[in-house]
Amino acid sequence: MFAEPSEKTRDLLQRLNAFFDEHIYPNEERYLREMEGLRRAGNAWQVPPLIEELKPLARAAGLWNMFLPHEYRGVPGISNLDYAPLCEVMGRVMWSGEVFNCSAPDTGNMETIERYGTEAQKEQWLEPLLRGEIRSGFLMTEPAVASSDATNIECTIRREGGEYVINGRKWFSSGVGSPHCKILIVMGKTDPEAPRHAQQSMVLVPRDTPGVTVLRHLSVFGYDDAPHGHMEVLLENVRVPAENILLGEGRGFEIAQGRLGPGRIHHCMRSIGAAERALEMMCDRLNARVAFGRPLSEQSIWHERIAESRCLIDQARLLTLNAAYKMDTVGNKEARAEIAMIKVVAPNVSCKVVDWAIQAHGAAGVSQDFWLAEAYAHQRTVRIVDGPDEVHRNAIAKLELAKRAAARQE
Repeated sequence: MFAEPSEKTRDLLQRLNAFFDEHIYPNEERYLREMEGLRRAGNAWQVPPLIEELKPLARAAGLWNMFLPHEYRGVPGISNLDYAPLCEVMGRVMWSGEVFNCSAPDTGNMETIERYGTEAQKEQWLEPLLRGEIRSGFLMTEPAVASSDATNIECTIRREGGEYVINGRKWFSSGVGSPHCKILIVMGKTDPEAPRHAQQSMVLVPRDTPGVTVLRHLSVFGYDDAPHGHMEVLLENVRVPAENILLGEGRGFEIAQGRLGPGRIHHCMRSIGAAERALEMMCDRLNARVAFGRPLSEQSIWHERIAESRCLIDQARLLTLNAAYKMDTVGNKEARAEIAMIKVVAPNVSCKVVDWAIQAHGAAGVSQDFWLAEAYAHQRTVRIVDGPDEVHRNAIAKLELAKRAAARQE
């Protein structure tokens, strides 16, 4: 079923790979130089000039907003199955998504506003996001509670007349570090007395609203991930108009499920792209290095690791494509087992393959001279974001047990 991509995806893949060959891969070193220059100047939270130069080229090549699940005001839609291979390519260079206006958390935020927002909300925030004029942040995780169980969220969203008043502390708030971040989607509790999954709501908060304070940026294995960043944000008596609520009070979990399903597919395909590139680098390094009188590539331990990497990557890719297909055909709810499985499998596979590639590079593999250390830090993080492995394994097990219970009753 998934042996060949669709004609639409083949065309996009051809153009995307050509763009990478001409504009992305040759500029990886320049991107690092520009970011290092910004850091030395004490200005890491600025977009490097390279990104702004490449965006118009991506738009001209028809490689812009490729993620939208269905047509919106002339912007053509794409299925999860068709978008997945494109995500894999973008996963090979972690900063590339912004060039195509396809980076997190903006993709998820744009899909959320398009799917659940009012026409006024779309006009004010979705349109400039689609044009790439602004960026966005997503505030869900909190430092004081185990946020793997989102019902623990303590941030309050209280109605006062024609406004909502928001109080809470969030962290690992993706996207807030960008100087172009203008709108935040905040999840909090509007009714702590409601049923467990009807207490939460999501609300749109302009970044410059009084009471929104960025306390610090949080590094990931020492990487600041500038200029995107993961911030700790304090919300103190933040007031927004009541019409900023998304979908309605108590609908936060419903929105989260609609948002996180596609996001997990995107994460997983990017993880597979990272693993694929790591395998290529592993093979190149092993062919180039000699130890104990023969190339490393001739030593059996590396044959085992190369072969295992190929098996793992292809298994993960097929599992992810199957999840994308089910999401497209039967919906996210019916595909929840497949989504949970790929969220466990893909980042674990990527971690293992990248780790082996680091080992093949020796000390160089953990240095800044190669992409691998940064890739490992990112892939290890993916095992936590959008739900940790344990939560997804628990969901898979419950679904399997329920299937057997139902079968015994037939």
